[in-house]
Order: sequence, then structure tokens, then C-alpha cells
Amino acid sequence: MSIVVVGSVAFDDITSPSGTVKGVLGGAATYFALAASYFAPVRLVAVVGDDFGAEHEAILKKHGIDTCGIERAPGKTFRWGGTYIDNLNEAKTDFTDLNVFEKFSPQIPKAYEDSEFLFLANIQPTLQANVRRRMNGVRLTGCDTMNYWIQRTRTELAETLKLVNVLLINDTETKMLANEKNLPRAAHKVLAMGPQALVVKHGEYGATIFFREGAFGIGRHPFRAPTLPLEEVKDPTGAGDSFAGGFMGYLAAQEELNREVLKRALFYGGVMGSFAVEEFGTTRLQQLTREEIDARFQIFRELTHLE
Repeated sequence: MSIVVVGSVAFDDITSPSGTVKGVLGGAATYFALAASYFAPVRLVAVVGDDFGAEHEAILKKHGIDTCGIERAPGKTFRWGGTYIDNLNEAKTDFTDLNVFEKFSPQIPKAYEDSEFLFLANIQPTLQANVRRRMNGVRLTGCDTMNYWIQRTRTELAETLKLVNVLLINDTETKMLANEKNLPRAAHKVLAMGPQALVVKHGEYGATIFFREGAFGIGRHPFRAPTLPLEEVKDPTGAGDSFAGGFMGYLAAQEELNREVLKRALFYGGVMGSFAVEEFGTTRLQQLTREEIDARFQIFRELTHLE
């Protein structure tokens, strides 16, 4: 079943203890699309500039990603620079040049309207809501946001949250959104805003999924999945977007959506996030095989005794 992802395609300059790269292909929608493409067909909606060439589009097409939804606008593609010298869990932003992304207004191709899954990557909440309303036939909608939108567009974000099934954000964002310091209480306050499930990402410590009472089954007990201990992390950029791609991609490949399926999807999210950080940019995601993915999932099973 196809997934539509709406978000950013970018070129990144990244510095970490492993080195420095400039102009690597990135962006939330790119990481998501590449990760999800190993599980289900992906359709990408984004905007790029004149500097996004045939060689960049070929990377996406090689993975079966439908690029008809990519708008080409005069100017430069979104560019971001970040440094991870002091803390691998948090980048110091060196620059953000929105360029053509500043006026991005997502347009959904008619051919995409039969898609059953939708992921709203980190863009302005009103744009997310507009896309969701146009895609009113989807089976499940996932959504991401960030502290910037929580602080500055809380009213608009509240309207968006009424339209999504699963929200994927981190610990800090969950507590900020709920105005609550205790994570479980914060999670249930967020669920009361609309989503049926909340995936809280803990970075190198895994992820927890919380369910609204009665959603995807019975009960409200959360479930925690660890992450894989890695000897070297070269570039954490896009790990969360890759997690979301693995999570949503796995769901799109399933006939039934219930709590056990969503819990298992957490592990595939962790698998894709763990691969993403092994090289700079999207390089590792471009080179994967499904055999490698399944082998790493098996390691997760052995670590956690997941049946």
C-alpha cells in the first residue's frame, strides 16, 4: 500500500567527530522516503530548486520513490548546516537557508489520492492540516512536529492533531506540547488532543508508544522498544525521520493495524534509524538491502526477546 510523505528535501552541511561533509542530500522527507521505500511504495511531495539535479532525483527513483509530487521552483533548494561536536544527541545549527522551501505550498497530484497512508513531516501545521483534509480517504496518517511550531503556532497545531492517527515526537516536545513535566501524564494529555497513538522518541534510548483508550485495541498500557547499541555514530541527522520511515513503512505493508503491529513497527523504526546514523547524510539508507534490515531486526528480537 502506498505512502505519501509531505516535507522537505534539502542539502546539508554536517560536522561531527567523524568529519565534515558539504551539500549532502538530506531533508526530513528524503530520509523518510528512503527508509520507508524498503517496505512499501512511497510517493514524495516536496519542493526543490534549480540545484536539484537529475543525479539527485535518480537516487530517489532507484528506490522506487515516485517523484511526480516534487515541485521545481526557481532558486536554491533548502539548505541546512549543523555541528555535533559537543553532543551527538543535539546539533548546533550553523545556518538555515529556507530558499524555495520558504513558500512551499504542498500540491497533491491526482494520482496520489488513492494512497492509503500519509505522513506529514515537519512543516507548518496549517500546511499539514490542508494536506490531510485533501487526503481524506487515507487509512492512517502519521505526523511529526517540533518545538518551533509548538511554541509559535500552538492553535494551528491543535487543529492538525485532531486529524492525525499517530504523532511521532521526542520527550522534550511531548512535555512542551502538554505543558507537563511527567512524561506518562504528558503523553495522555497529548492523546486527548486527537491522536490515537503517540510515539515518543528517546534518541539513543529507544522509543515508547502510548495508546489512547480503545484505540487499535483494548487498554492504554504503553510499550517501550530499545535502540541498538552502536560502536560509532557518524551523523545523527535524520535519525528520527528514518525511524518514522521504518515505522510507517512497516505499517503500510500490513493487512491489519492493531497494537501488536504498531509495537513491532517501533522495532523497524529503530532498525532504520540505526542504519541512518552509520554514514553522513542519507548515504547508508541509499545502500541498504532488505536482507540487512531483516538481519538487524533479528538482533533487536534477540535483545528484547520479542516474539
